Amino acid sequence: MALHPHLFVPQGPVPVRFTSPSSGRREPLNLPARSRAQHAQNLIGQLESLGETAQMRADEQKAFGLDEGTGIYLTFQSEPNFELKFESLDVSRSGIELCTLKTTPDNRTQATVFVPDGKLDIFLRKIVAYRDEMTKPRKQDGPSRPKNQDLVEGISGIQLAALEALWTETEIPFPGPDLPTTWEVWLRRSKGFDQLERMRAHAGAFELTVGTQSVSFVDRKIVLVRGTARNLSRSIDILGMIAELRLPKTTAAFFTDMAAIEQHEWVNNLAGRMTAPEANAPYVCLFDTGVDRGHPLLAQVADDNDMHTYKPAWGKADWKDHGTPMAALASFGDLTEVLASAGPVVMTHRIESVKIVHPTDHHEDELYGAVTQESAYRVEVNPDRRRVFCMAVTAPDGRERGKPSSWSAAIDSIAFGTTETDSRLIVLSGGNSDPAQRRNYPDSNITDAIHDPAQAWNALTVGGYTEKAQIDAVRYPGWEPLAASGDLAPASCTSMTWGKWPIKPDIVMEAGNMGRNPAFADPDYIDDALQLLSASKNFTAGRPLTSFGDTSGATALAARLAAMAWVKYPSLRPETVRALIVHSAQWTPPMIVRCTEADGSINLRTLVRCFGHGVPRLQRLLSSLDNSLTLIAESELYPFFKDEDDDQKRVKTREMRLHPLPWPTEELSALQNTEVTMRVTLSYFVEPSPGERGWTPRYGYQSHGLRFAVRHALESVQTFQQRINRFAREEDYEGASLSDPGWQFGYANRSLTSIGCLHSDVWKGSAADLASRGFIAVYPTMGWWNKRPQFEGWKKSARYSLVVTIATPDVETDIYTPVANQLGVEVINEV
Repeated sequence: MALHPHLFVPQGPVPVRFTSPSSGRREPLNLPARSRAQHAQNLIGQLESLGETAQMRADEQKAFGLDEGTGIYLTFQSEPNFELKFESLDVSRSGIELCTLKTTPDNRTQATVFVPDGKLDIFLRKIVAYRDEMTKPRKQDGPSRPKNQDLVEGISGIQLAALEALWTETEIPFPGPDLPTTWEVWLRRSKGFDQLERMRAHAGAFELTVGTQSVSFVDRKIVLVRGTARNLSRSIDILGMIAELRLPKTTAAFFTDMAAIEQHEWVNNLAGRMTAPEANAPYVCLFDTGVDRGHPLLAQVADDNDMHTYKPAWGKADWKDHGTPMAALASFGDLTEVLASAGPVVMTHRIESVKIVHPTDHHEDELYGAVTQESAYRVEVNPDRRRVFCMAVTAPDGRERGKPSSWSAAIDSIAFGTTETDSRLIVLSGGNSDPAQRRNYPDSNITDAIHDPAQAWNALTVGGYTEKAQIDAVRYPGWEPLAASGDLAPASCTSMTWGKWPIKPDIVMEAGNMGRNPAFADPDYIDDALQLLSASKNFTAGRPLTSFGDTSGATALAARLAAMAWVKYPSLRPETVRALIVHSAQWTPPMIVRCTEADGSINLRTLVRCFGHGVPRLQRLLSSLDNSLTLIAESELYPFFKDEDDDQKRVKTREMRLHPLPWPTEELSALQNTEVTMRVTLSYFVEPSPGERGWTPRYGYQSHGLRFAVRHALESVQTFQQRINRFAREEDYEGASLSDPGWQFGYANRSLTSIGCLHSDVWKGSAADLASRGFIAVYPTMGWWNKRPQFEGWKKSARYSLVVTIATPDVETDIYTPVANQLGVEVINEV
C-alpha cells in the first residue's frame, strides 16, 4: 500500500455573508420579587451615602497630586441564589469598569466595579429610571416593564469595596493585613495614561515594591508587587488602578531523578551513523534547565550560538539533567529504538535552548508569563526559523482548575502573535501527578488536575500514556507494571475536575510506567525498562545515557513530531501543525475499555479529559494512503463587522467560508453501503483576554470562536447554507433538523468539544452517504472581539486550518489518485 503526501486545497473559497441562526436572546434572569418603590429608595439611599465617601476620596486623591483616573471601588451584591446582571454594571464609555466577579459561600454574586470620579450619578439615574419609567412594549399590545428592571432588581445592596473584593483566588485565603506578601496585581488599562507607570511612581509612598516585569493584554497589565495588604489597600484608595489580585507562581516542580545506564559504545556507534540536519531545518526550542550540547548525540543538532540563558549569570549548562534528556528525545525519540538499529540516521531538525530554571533562583520576584515571553523573544533574533517551542516547566498547585492564569494567558498571547509577528507553535507538558498519591492510581490521576500553564488554549498540551509494561521478573520478583500497556501513564494529569474549559490534554505520548509490589505501599521506578532512554548531561563522567520519562518526556516526543511535520511540509502554519498532530491521534483499546460504562456506552467526557484525542500516529501525521486521503485547507475570515446602518452601531457576525472540497464522488458511490470514515479537525488561535469578570461572551477569554459544519447526505448546497446561515434563508424558511447521525461527538455531545479553539470529530457511515458530503463550512461564533467593540477587535481577521481525512476499509480502493487529479497534482509514491 503506497504512501503519498497529503493534498493541499487551494486558497479560498470566496467568503459568504453570515448571520448566526441562533436568536442570541438569553433566558430570563432569576430575580427576587421586589416592592419597586421601596427597593429603589433603599438603593438610592445607599448610593447617596456613598457619594459623600466618593467626594472625600476625590479630595484625598487630588491632594496627593492626581488629576485623572481617580475614583472609587463599589461592590454590587445579589440576593442568595438569585442572579445579578453584572454586564450592565460595566459602562465603558463612561469609564465605569467591572473588575471582578465572585460567588460567596451563601451563593450571592458579588461584582466589584471601579467608578471614576463624578460618575456615581450614572447608577443613581438608572435606579431613578427604574422607579419612575416604563419601557416601550416590544410588540403591539405587549407588556411593558420598569426600565432597567433586570439590573436593579438583581441588586440587593451596594457598598464600598475592600481590597479583599479584588482577590480572586478561590482556594487560598486572603493574606493577613500586615503580612509581607508578593501579589500578582492585575492593573486596569486606562486611556490617556499608563497605570503601571503611575504605580511605579507612587509605590514608595505606600511602602510597596513593584517588579520590573509585566505582561500585557488588551485591557489588563499584570505586575508583581511586594507589600502588605494594609499598604496595598491604601494604594487602591488613592491610586484606583487595580482590577484584580492573585497569588503569583513561585515554584515549577517537574523533575525526575532516575538511574543512569552506562553504555558508551552505543552512543559512539550512533554518533558515527548520524547525518546533520539541512541548513534550513526547523528547530525545537526548549525552555528548560539548559542543554549540554557537547554530548556526542547532540553535537550535530545543537550549536553553541543557539544555547541561551534567561540570566547571563546562570550560564547555559544543564544543572539538573533534565534539559539534555529533553533535547535528545526531541531529536531522536526514545533512544532504545535508534541505538538498536544499524543503518544511517538522518537528523531532520535542530535544537535551541533557553535556560529558564535555576536551582537557587526560582523567579520569586518575577512573573513566569513574562519570563516565558522574554525567552521566546530572545531566540527570535533569528526570526526566519520554523520553530517549535517546547516547555515542561509547570506549577503543580492546581488551583486554576482550567481557569486562565497570567502565565497561561501569556502563552496564548505568544502563540496568537501580533500584527507584526506570526503565530507560534507551543507544546506544553500537562504536568506530573503527585508521586505520593500514585499508590491510588488511577483514581489519583482523575483528581490531580492539569498544571498551570498547560490550560493555555492555543498550546498543544501533552499528557501521558504508556506501552512499557514489561518488568524483568527474575531481577524484580513480585513486581508488576502499575499501568497496563496502552493505558494512562502513572504520571499523567487530567482535566476531569474542570468545569466548562477546553479539553486538556490535547494528546498523550509515551510517558513511561512504574512498578508495584504488594509488599510495598508505594509504586516505584523499579526497572529502567519501564522508562524512555535518553542522553545525560553526565556524559563526561562516564554516564552518557539515562532513563527518563513522565510528561516531560512525552512533551519532548510531541515536539519532535511537530518538527517532523514541518520538515515534510515546510509551508504549514503553526495552527496546521497542531491540527495535523491531533488529527492523527487515536485512542488505544485499553483507553476505550477504561471509559466504557456498564451498559456498553463510552463515557466520552472521561475519554477526552483523560486522554485528549489519543496517541498521534507518525504515518497518519505525515502521509496519506491510497485508501486514506488527507486534505489540508488553510484560510482566514473576518468574523465581525460594525453595522453602520444599525441604530446602535452594533458589531455583528460578518462572513463564513464554504469549502467545496475535491471529492472522490464516483469511487465512494461505487462502494455503496461499505462503512467508511471521515475525520474533520479545525484549529485556530484566539487572542486572550483574561480576568475574573464572569465567562459570558462579553467577558469571555477568547476573542472569537470558529466552528465547522458538514453538508448532510442528499442535502443541496443551498439547503446546507440555509441550515447554518440565517442570512441565506428565505422568509418562508421552515427549518431543518440539526441531527446528523454517525458523528462521534456530534450535536448531542457538543458541550464536550465546543469550548476551546481545537475541534475534531469523526463520522462513520456508508460510502454512498459520504459521496455527497464534500462541502464543509467554517463560520464564526461570539467572543470579546464583538462584545467589547471599543477595543476594535471586530476589525481583525481570523486564520484557521481545516484538515479532513476520508478512509475506506478496502486497501485496494484508490480514493487518493482521483482527488490528486482534480487538483492537478502529481501522484507521488513515497519510499
